[in-house]
Amino acid sequence: MSALQNTPAITPEIVAEHGLTPDEYQTVLDIMGREPNMTELGIFSVMWSEHCSYKSSRKWLKTLPTEGPQVIQGPGENAGVVDIGDGRAAVFKIESHNHPSFIEPYQGAATGVGGIMRDVFTMGARPVANLNALRFGSPDHPRTRHLVDGVVAGIGGYGNCMGIPTVAGEVNFHPAYNGNILVNAMTVGIADADKIFYSAAAGVGNPVVYVGSKTGRDGIHGATMASAEFSEDSEEKRPTVQVGDPFTEKLLLEACLELMATDCIIAIQDMGAAGLTCSSVEMADKGGVGIELNLDTVPAREGVMTSYELMLSESQERMLMVLKPEGEETARRIFEKWELDFAVVGRITDSGALVVKEKGETVVDIPVAPLVEASPEYDRPYDEIEAPATIRSENVPASEDIAAALDTLMSAPDICSRRWIWEQYDHMVMADTVQRPGGDAAVVRIHGTAKGLAVTTDCTPRYCKAHPETGGRQAVVEAWRNLTAVGATPLALTNNLNFGNPERRPIMGQFVGCVKGIGAAARALEFPVISGNVSLYNETNGEAILPTPVIGGVGLIEDIDATVGIGIPGPNHSIVLIGETDGWLGNSLYLRELFQGEEGAPPPIDLEAERRNGNLVRSEIQSGAIAACHDLSDGGLLVGLAEMALAGNCGLSIDYSSDLADHAWYFGEDQARYLCVTESPDALLAAAAKANVSAVVLGVTGGDTLNLPDGITISIGSLRGSHEGWLPNYMAGA
Repeated sequence: MSALQNTPAITPEIVAEHGLTPDEYQTVLDIMGREPNMTELGIFSVMWSEHCSYKSSRKWLKTLPTEGPQVIQGPGENAGVVDIGDGRAAVFKIESHNHPSFIEPYQGAATGVGGIMRDVFTMGARPVANLNALRFGSPDHPRTRHLVDGVVAGIGGYGNCMGIPTVAGEVNFHPAYNGNILVNAMTVGIADADKIFYSAAAGVGNPVVYVGSKTGRDGIHGATMASAEFSEDSEEKRPTVQVGDPFTEKLLLEACLELMATDCIIAIQDMGAAGLTCSSVEMADKGGVGIELNLDTVPAREGVMTSYELMLSESQERMLMVLKPEGEETARRIFEKWELDFAVVGRITDSGALVVKEKGETVVDIPVAPLVEASPEYDRPYDEIEAPATIRSENVPASEDIAAALDTLMSAPDICSRRWIWEQYDHMVMADTVQRPGGDAAVVRIHGTAKGLAVTTDCTPRYCKAHPETGGRQAVVEAWRNLTAVGATPLALTNNLNFGNPERRPIMGQFVGCVKGIGAAARALEFPVISGNVSLYNETNGEAILPTPVIGGVGLIEDIDATVGIGIPGPNHSIVLIGETDGWLGNSLYLRELFQGEEGAPPPIDLEAERRNGNLVRSEIQSGAIAACHDLSDGGLLVGLAEMALAGNCGLSIDYSSDLADHAWYFGEDQARYLCVTESPDALLAAAAKANVSAVVLGVTGGDTLNLPDGITISIGSLRGSHEGWLPNYMAGA
């Protein structure tokens, strides 16, 4: 970048290198009334990047439901906030660190975790749980094993050092991610509902304070990089990847929470994407004020740094605050006690402008309101994507050996046990993890109470590729079902919308369709969207990822003793299937893993049935009538039964015979279904009938095998070897 910084004139080539179109640059000239200097150009570049401005997605994000009686803060702040009763609130958000993690997997994933934790504790919440959603390329791609190893190590390294349990997540493999992996990180925190901290600056003359780590050259142009697709030179972007220090972040967390217990803070903002630029501009804009910064006082890690570098660096573990003048010394003592940098770097003004000074000279003078409000917003053209033809089950080959088909699915990369991954995460630290990874949703106790939060992430990208609107609906209902299956009342969701290049009509069509589906499901289930992130340009040399709108869900449990997991608790229980089965095999894992097919429409989503069936299951769990529960998704009924048997180390016998063909009955991926284990099947069937919900008794639990009609017997031991062996064997190079 040094050559660019020393360039005396702004040329069209330099404008293009900063990701601005000629029309966008003309708007810059109109705002400034003059040609910007290099630092000012850099500020416009990052503030108007896709990553920071959402210029291709804002129109559609506005259509999502964001309100509800439980919502304290929806989109627009560092994280969303919901009321969980007793004067407390849950604070949560999910964000992507896709491009950095592909270039430098350890640091990319680690700093993604660090960044999302700062978003949460910036709001005044102590983080209590981390989650993630990971997508990697084909297992036989030469880089996949290296990327899995680095990403998992980065997530574990940062979260474990912070002492925050990583309790849930998901992992998929597909060739579409060969050139662009996805690393989505989510954090959930708990705060006092009347002590939420916001980012709107206020009070002319109030000090603007920088705290945390020193500023270095790492991460410069990170936001711009995240707003462009890759080509063969992706390795050259390594300097744009931030470097994390979880030990410093732990100190920053404790210092911030200690200061928040005082009455010193007016506004606070994490220095994330675009660093000092984005944090100062957003704080000033939200408060309707100006801000003046003095770069001479910014703690710097390098000997000589330019204004361009200081304003655009994305060095980690940094915060910007506006303090009450009388609180400055209190804050200084706290941060110095925690051995963190503390520097007054500016003040709030009434100018309405971002003014940056260095060595007494003004190096930036940009009006804040136009910088934000004139940010481009595009209504990009898109192709409506019609659902492909429905594939009837009779047109899908029938497996001649059901036991072998199950073994293939249970050892498939998208279904196999993730134990190798989550055992590298400290999922029990803080001693409040009630349900650990491996189930439908993790459960963490709200410390010192009998209440808990259920948390999950979910998405089925192959459904989204086949028909985006249906896939968007399914991502929401799957997260909602995961929370319901442990007995939680779903509160709200956060989303991470990962797509390719929106300038291409088919990709924009995927985005629009998925958002429409998410909105429809969120409204029908009263499951509002309170925060999120959009990650576009996830493609390399024109090859896009699968559309992947990850949903992070949070639910409330009033009594953690009433929760259930997926493991069969023991013998002599009945197994009840809730929901209707039509044997939907289009776009199923059965079709893909056994016959290498990815065609057909995804299973339809009946939102009324989802709500009706889920409300019944949740009510019965909360009343104690259900001893274990598992929602059905990838792989269908038999995979779900096998997962419950493995989790409880208890077999089962099925004596129910369906009219469907075996492969459709066992492996169809019909939605709105749950497997429930109960000691009172008649009462559960009666409750289902009263609620107009389909329910049938499939069989009973017990033994050490899965016994199916027609004399099919499957050993739990052999199934466990297949299920738990694939990932560690793969990572060992076996």
